[in-house]
Amino acid sequence: MKSVPLNAVVRTSIRGRAVKKLRGTGRVPAVVYGRLAEPQSLEINAKEISDLIHHSVSENVLVDLSVKDDPRPKRLALVQDVQHHPFSGEVLHVDLHEVAETEKVTIMVPVETVGEAVGVKSGGGVLEHVLFKIKVRALPKDLPEQITVDVTSLELGKSIHLGEIQAPEGVEILGDKKVSVISVAAPRTEAEEAAAAEAAPVTAGDVEMLKEKKEEGAEAAPAKGDKGAEKAPAKAAEKAPAKSAASAEKKK
Repeated sequence: MKSVPLNAVVRTSIRGRAVKKLRGTGRVPAVVYGRLAEPQSLEINAKEISDLIHHSVSENVLVDLSVKDDPRPKRLALVQDVQHHPFSGEVLHVDLHEVAETEKVTIMVPVETVGEAVGVKSGGGVLEHVLFKIKVRALPKDLPEQITVDVTSLELGKSIHLGEIQAPEGVEILGDKKVSVISVAAPRTEAEEAAAAEAAPVTAGDVEMLKEKKEEGAEAAPAKGDKGAEKAPAKAAEKAPAKSAASAEKKK
């Protein structure tokens, strides 16, 4: 992975109102951390970081971080996490992980496919991504932006497992080698679709409805130990002897 330059300034205020004001000036709050130094609050140009991410295959970006007026003018860091606005997509915050050139780093990278699977082309199957990202370990300079898998020879009902993926030079793919990453599945019939819908897990909404029905039923039934319920049999018992006495008088 080739490193790209990124400029930053030390951020002195970290309060919510100050951060909001910062974003209004076209700057984005950021934090750089790592075991090489204490975490440091920074601010970076919003357009610079947006362009950097936009032109990258993924958000795994290696940067040559330059911090103004910092004792260490340059350091190597990975863009570890980027928070976006849910509607506009603008960058709200960036986490940077400082790394050493000689130390291996573990990251998640996206899996992309090339070619058209024979199981899809002639078998009518559906290409399924079981894993969209996989974990890899490598030196910073060897980290891939993505892992590409050729699926051309993948037949219907077959899968490509983690252990079958060829890693780039200097890269180690981590995880259970038997795990399926990409597969070609037969298309579902209408009957199978209906069965899958019936077997769908209970949602939170369904649980709430069941809870409401249960509560309604509990309100309708007398509670155990209810005083009214205890009194009812007593009253019935009181009336019973009176009725018997009246019947005896009539017989006389």
